[in-house]
Amino acid sequence: MRILLLLLIPLFSLGQALPSIEEKTKGLEKAAGFIPFYIDKDNGKIWLEITERDQEILYCISLPAGLGSNDIGLDRGLLGSQHVIRFKRNGKKLFLHQPNYDYRANSKDALERKAVEESFASSIVWGFPIEAATGNTYLVDATDFLLRDAMKAGTRIRSAKQGSFVPDKTRSGIYFEAIKNFPKNTELEATVTLVNNDGEVGPQVRSVAANPDAISLRMHHSFVELPDDGYRPRAFDPRAGYFPISYYDYSSPVSEPIEKYFIRRHRLQKKNPKAAISEPVKPIVYYLDNGTPEPIRSALLDGARWWNEAFEAAGFKNAFRVELLPEGADPMDIRYNMINWVHRSTRGWSYGASVTDPRTGEIIKGNVTLGSLRVRQDYLIAQGLLAPFEKGVPANDKMLSMALARLRQLAAHEVGHTLGIMHNYASSVNNRASVMDYPHPLIRLTAKGEIDMSEVYDTKIGDWDKLAIAYGYSQFADNTNESSALDKLLRDGAAKGLLFIADRDARAPGGSHPQAHLWDNGTDAVTELKEVMKVRTKALDAFGANSIRNGTPMAMLEDVLVPVYFYHRYQVEAAAKLLGGVYYSYAVKGDGSPAMKMVTKEEQLKALDAIAQTLDPAALRIPDKILQLIPPRPAGYSASRELFTKRSGLNFDPLAPAETAADLPFSFIFHPDRINRMEIQGQQGGLSAGEMATKLIELTFKANRKSGMEAMIQQQTEQVLLTYLLNWSVNESLSIPARARGAAVVRELKEWLEASLKSTTDTSLKAHYNYALERMKAPDKAKPTQHAVIPPGAPIGCE
Repeated sequence: MRILLLLLIPLFSLGQALPSIEEKTKGLEKAAGFIPFYIDKDNGKIWLEITERDQEILYCISLPAGLGSNDIGLDRGLLGSQHVIRFKRNGKKLFLHQPNYDYRANSKDALERKAVEESFASSIVWGFPIEAATGNTYLVDATDFLLRDAMKAGTRIRSAKQGSFVPDKTRSGIYFEAIKNFPKNTELEATVTLVNNDGEVGPQVRSVAANPDAISLRMHHSFVELPDDGYRPRAFDPRAGYFPISYYDYSSPVSEPIEKYFIRRHRLQKKNPKAAISEPVKPIVYYLDNGTPEPIRSALLDGARWWNEAFEAAGFKNAFRVELLPEGADPMDIRYNMINWVHRSTRGWSYGASVTDPRTGEIIKGNVTLGSLRVRQDYLIAQGLLAPFEKGVPANDKMLSMALARLRQLAAHEVGHTLGIMHNYASSVNNRASVMDYPHPLIRLTAKGEIDMSEVYDTKIGDWDKLAIAYGYSQFADNTNESSALDKLLRDGAAKGLLFIADRDARAPGGSHPQAHLWDNGTDAVTELKEVMKVRTKALDAFGANSIRNGTPMAMLEDVLVPVYFYHRYQVEAAAKLLGGVYYSYAVKGDGSPAMKMVTKEEQLKALDAIAQTLDPAALRIPDKILQLIPPRPAGYSASRELFTKRSGLNFDPLAPAETAADLPFSFIFHPDRINRMEIQGQQGGLSAGEMATKLIELTFKANRKSGMEAMIQQQTEQVLLTYLLNWSVNESLSIPARARGAAVVRELKEWLEASLKSTTDTSLKAHYNYALERMKAPDKAKPTQHAVIPPGAPIGCE
């Protein structure tokens, strides 16, 4: 009997009535709002008051206080995951339930909808024990939920191989200063401390954390009322340059596509829909981080505001504003579109992200992250080009002017992403048609041979940007066929020569579009490469002690030399894409787009000749007058990845930069995708890979021999070329005909080397030829570097 009573006690306890919310929260401070909550500072707890109802809400996670490491990426202001959720009671628990909106049935038939819902897994994000209840309103302790590693910071750190970090509750707690409640959003925050679980902590953590064994971050949780059904989704079109959302709609007729695509965009409506130009019902307002200093603050405000011109062109007056964040406002508050000024220990990415309603694509919050060290890198590039410090910092600081001009463009660029717009890497051939490209400094030499920076960056929004905003935000009259009107916009843009090519095509090292590149300029990649090389030559001629400020260690000249020496790197890539290049667009059936067209053999040969000029030992050699100025770095100044590699100990290595600069074009030219295309094009009247390789061998191995340092660089370049030729002959990523061609090229070169070895008496040249012949015995050991040793070049280094 006693045993039976003991067994019944837990059942009896479960059946006991819960205390009322009023009893449980007596003496606690209540924060009324979207989800009411109670603050228990004495015990470090947050209690949520949830009324059970079939209401979906948006749950978002973010990081208001970050790690400070660009490589790991846990930045201040970083957005985390976003979910549509609802609270559902299950016995004495309240589940945080996430439906699966990737698979739907947009049908009025409840059973049809239910069939899809039950076919794909939903998720229970969290289970809260119910601690008190009043009617159908429940009280739950949210503390453990808030103190978890919601941003998966430990996973990121482990993925970067920087240590094994796990949350420590004893060193974590609610960040009461930042918890707020509003009618349509509830904002909660916690300090989460991650501790080293075991193993070595990596340098990327050690360099930024106050104590590398304990990383304290702040993690923010937003519960947000979802938008009403007044938003009308707009169809995604691959020609328009917008980020899509997509889902599978199983209620689609069999004759129609099951996967639906819509663009991401803000809600914008005219007060007067019939007017050609109207003020909006509610403008799109962005707020600049009020911790941004001058003159950067003014530059960012100016650049971000460029977008208003595009909205005016789309029929809206005063629809887009950028203001300074009011004092006391929280940048993590979901109601504020933010431009964040973020500090890291090293320079790195800027990016634009958004909180988006996954049901429709409506952007709820735009969130820009601008790395603060970016402006210093642009300043450094200008400093290296101008060598301006003969008399200290000049009164007319052209370096600062260039850096601020780039910041204006950067602000516009990243805000563009948060308006829903993708990169457009083909705009540089269209007179700077878009701020969504990555622009290289446009610098020319005057008639007197001086560096001219008067048009270094654009100062306005571009024609492509106006077209993109018109596609995404134009409001058409009620009797207008929206699909036809949008198609006409894109057709008219194409007729004006506006192009759109996105990331995948432009970033691929073996990419084929000859007009889509990062950090390039000009309508003709070959002509621009020649211009860039002229500027580089001028800058290297002027480079010297006046390239750094008085009182700076002379060794720091290397920091300034790196971006000058590699000034041509991106234009080389642009020219390389002409080899095996193909003109194309993101055409849709019936839009009249021209057919794909191969780059002519003549164009390809011009590109190859221009690239070969960058491999000339005279172009690769760093002048002796510069080498004599750069001693080893003094104690207290550490080396970094921003510098040249060295095989000479602490001393400057003049061969290493030349090796990297030679490897750069070869890594693009000999990319397997390009070689495969060129072999096919060779049968279609284009330049074959074999012809390309023969030409390169003539311009390197078979060129007139140099002397001194240039001879060493010449031989080094030839060995780098041989690495790619040998790999070509055995690389299984290449087609069988391409590998056969590669083997034939190597065989012909081997015969020439054997003959040349017999005819030369130069001991250095003999050693060079013998080494090459020895390497030919094991082609599988030739490993192309893909320019992995090159210092970071892009001012943002963003993927």
